Amino acid sequence: MRGEHESADSGVVLGASGVTKRFPGVIANDQVDFALRRGEVHALLGENGSGKTTLCKILTGLYRPDEGSVILDGAEARLHSPADAHASGVFMVHQHFSLVDNMTVAENVVLGWKAGRRMRLSRAQIEDEVAAAAERFDMFVHPRAQIWQLSVGERQRVEILKTLYRGAHTLILDEPTTVLTPQEAERLFESLRRMVEHGGSVVFISHKLPEVLAVCDRVTVLRQGRNIGTVDVGDGVTDAKGLARMMVGREIELGRRPERRGRVGDEPLLRLIDVSADGDHGAPAVKEVSLAVLPGEVLGIAGVAGNGQRELAEVVTGVRPRSAGTVALDGRELASGSPLNAAKRGVAYVPEDRMGVGLAPGMELWENLLLRAGKGACWRGPFIRRSNGIAHAEALVESFDIRGQPRTLVRQLSGGNAQKVLLARELSSDPRVLVIAAPTRGLDVAAMAAVRAFLIEAAEHGVAVMLISEDLEELMDLCDRIAVMCAGRVTGVVSVGSTDVEEIGLLMGGVTA
Repeated sequence: MRGEHESADSGVVLGASGVTKRFPGVIANDQVDFALRRGEVHALLGENGSGKTTLCKILTGLYRPDEGSVILDGAEARLHSPADAHASGVFMVHQHFSLVDNMTVAENVVLGWKAGRRMRLSRAQIEDEVAAAAERFDMFVHPRAQIWQLSVGERQRVEILKTLYRGAHTLILDEPTTVLTPQEAERLFESLRRMVEHGGSVVFISHKLPEVLAVCDRVTVLRQGRNIGTVDVGDGVTDAKGLARMMVGREIELGRRPERRGRVGDEPLLRLIDVSADGDHGAPAVKEVSLAVLPGEVLGIAGVAGNGQRELAEVVTGVRPRSAGTVALDGRELASGSPLNAAKRGVAYVPEDRMGVGLAPGMELWENLLLRAGKGACWRGPFIRRSNGIAHAEALVESFDIRGQPRTLVRQLSGGNAQKVLLARELSSDPRVLVIAAPTRGLDVAAMAAVRAFLIEAAEHGVAVMLISEDLEELMDLCDRIAVMCAGRVTGVVSVGSTDVEEIGLLMGGVTA
């Protein structure tokens, strides 16, 4: 491990020297040094709130540092806007794509870009240039294809092609594999390797430590706004546990489910028979799905985003009516389109959109925790007894290690603490079934380990868990079986002990045996 202040002779193309950035009451970056060398993939790791986003905004001209300087090609640079960074070949590709669906790949690549040419290029010339860039970096997508026709992986290639076409030699990638299949992720890694072979450089931000170890040359870890250190991935010492320890300052259990002690029962607790449902726009989203979940079992639902997973979760929890089929709990059918009936029967739900759907962000923490509480000691007739409600919240805050007070507004919580509030509320209702979507998306390694531990504990107490996630490593760690969805259908159900991510990835793409 070493510090990061390096000279121009070391081939640093983008860096920070003593960068400090303050916001009211917070030091987001505290004397941070960082150096990206030419021809490397360099991971930037840290918990939520560690200062990664602030540092990247400084490196791309969105923020100016209060102290310290940005280094470009070994020399101090002043970036007044992202346009200055772009002019220097530095671009950032965000998690959420900024593409126009009804335009072609070539049109999106050149949209809003002024190349400084005096002559106008024809559509055919632009398409040829885009195709040449795609071929050079092994990122082929047809220049005339419209964005709405592309897979998620192909759309990401378009986002990266936009930067390469505009002269990028340095890319900052923010959580680039969140919604990719394993095959798409490996294709991305191959493209990144091709880019660095051509002299490019990449800053790789990810919470997926196995990916970091697979694709990166070096890793820099930030904690509480400070640079903890930089390690070489190929040093024979660095591993996932060591990186997690650097990120949080203590040993962390990464959350693999222990060997089960035996299921509570052998008869399915939750059963779906030929279930179909329409999506938000009336088109079929779930098509003839049949599944069963045993007490104490964790059944994973895998698939690329938008293949019916969200709609399936809403059908099981009564949020969305089904157009056909049966959902039964303990042999008794659940009412279609009735979340109240599902909740009364013991179905708990943690949706992927924590703030938009799962919680009431404008309400206080204790009020959110009471939304699933039955009539009891917290109530006086039709009214809530505030003192008892706060006492109820204090107990859950302690049990679930929520970093917040009962009177804290939920919108002021971090993503990890908001997820803990949701889990505390749902699990404290003693559910028989838990449906949870994207449980650790966007969480830092410590919050991720805590959330996984709560899920494992729930299953060990006999709860039937339906776990929907696009993170295949997470599904492999926590689940007993995994059902894979593609285009609204289940393309296969596999046992975790006899499958691998490659097989699951093929099923996600609709390839069946």
